[in-house]
Amino acid sequence: MPLSILIINPNSTSSMTDGLKSLVDSLEFSNTQYTYFTAPSGPKSINNEEDAYESLSHCLPALQPILSKHDAFLIACYSEHPLVRELKKLSHAPVTGIFEASVTASLELIPRHTTFGIVSTGKVWEKTLTDAVHNLLGVSTTSSRFSGVETTGLNATELHDAPIEEVRRKMKEATKRLVSKGDVGAICLGCAGMAGMDEMVREACVEEIGKVKGEEVRIVDGVKAGVGVLEALVRAKF
Repeated sequence: MPLSILIINPNSTSSMTDGLKSLVDSLEFSNTQYTYFTAPSGPKSINNEEDAYESLSHCLPALQPILSKHDAFLIACYSEHPLVRELKKLSHAPVTGIFEASVTASLELIPRHTTFGIVSTGKVWEKTLTDAVHNLLGVSTTSSRFSGVETTGLNATELHDAPIEEVRRKMKEATKRLVSKGDVGAICLGCAGMAGMDEMVREACVEEIGKVKGEEVRIVDGVKAGVGVLEALVRAKF
């Protein structure tokens, strides 16, 4: 039987869920079946921690009856989303969020003398995601491995609804602020809605720190990282 991964979009915007499908398919994992879940109601875009907790109440009742049908679960919201914690209580199957997976992947990819950072959406995420990284790494203050969070000022829906040139400009500005801090070895795309925006980030890296160094920066998509982590965990039978 193929491995079954449920990819959960905890906001209620189905077009965001649809935007993940080609990205996941591009990984070309064999003998894996992906099922997609969109919140049946609730926030259309998760723009702060309050939205994340509200989305939990809309998703959990619909998810509970179908948990036994899947081998692993990916929460496609770039935050310390409470669904990760709650599904781990309800299922023995592997569960991760795209935030957690991207940080893990970044730390595995970069040398110890370099750092990783996050490019995200609204300014509220600068502190929220910084705190989330500290929680994940088990540190109470700044980590020497983490260069911080820079934001675009656009929310998840605006990333797709705003004019493409505005999105490109703001993505590149945030990226340049991040890499100008020095020795940034990896950049996490800090929103599921940034799927496919690697090119904008790469352009900004090259423009800010030069072609050689700019092309060496790892650009980590949390959706790809999350699917990869879950594939490994299930197939290794951990």
